[in-house]
Amino acid sequence: IVGILSAIAYPSYTEYIARGHRAEARAGLLQAQQWLERAATATGTYPLAAAFPANLKKVANDRYDISIASTDGATYTLTATPKGAQAGDKCGNYTINQAGLRGAKGVTTGAIVTECWGK
Repeated sequence: IVGILSAIAYPSYTEYIARGHRAEARAGLLQAQQWLERAATATGTYPLAAAFPANLKKVANDRYDISIASTDGATYTLTATPKGAQAGDKCGNYTINQAGLRGAKGVTTGAIVTECWGK
């Protein structure tokens, strides 16, 4: 009986923990996006990748790294890349750009994005 309960409970527990880490990654992306928008309001352009602060490149749980792709000051894409125990996560990389377009696991539309950004 204990084995059966463990077989059911453990996967649920690990998914619960992974979902919490994914929420922190999304929060980190939104924090970085807010920083970029404030900087663009002050200067008229988005900061380039070299000016992206180091404290925004890490998520608090240290399960995701955040990077920015911005070469012209008019656009950017932020990416949260899973690492360590989170590396095999079903949602993969989270992305968000200057237009607010959200993506997950390399796609920007569909059920994957809705499921990954919604939980």
